[in-house]
Amino acid sequence: MRIRGNVTPVTAAEADAYFADPAEAGADRRLASKQSQPLESRFAFEQAIALVAAKHVIGEVPRPPGWGGWRIAPVRFEFWHDRPFRLHDRIEFRRDAAVQSSQVQPSQVHSWTKVRLYP
Repeated sequence: MRIRGNVTPVTAAEADAYFADPAEAGADRRLASKQSQPLESRFAFEQAIALVAAKHVIGEVPRPPGWGGWRIAPVRFEFWHDRPFRLHDRIEFRRDAAVQSSQVQPSQVHSWTKVRLYP
């Protein structure tokens, strides 16, 4: 899948709220994770989580500096499905052209067009 659109950083308040949200895996797991790095074992990760939890027994786990997020306002989604003999399926959903201009906020328009693309 390929997504295209405008990307903006989330606010510090939004990052704090997401980092602390237990429904989103909890701050102790986020702080213990070396995201996208090789993980030697599940047990090693569980130990790291336990160390973070022990360090922050009282109070909230603070959001580390530099930990944040990004918001994308998509204008295109492309789905690609591999098929034999190069007969791949490519389907793209495009937002109205008005949304792509600076005049209209993407959240205000909900019209999408479906287009089949050559592989």
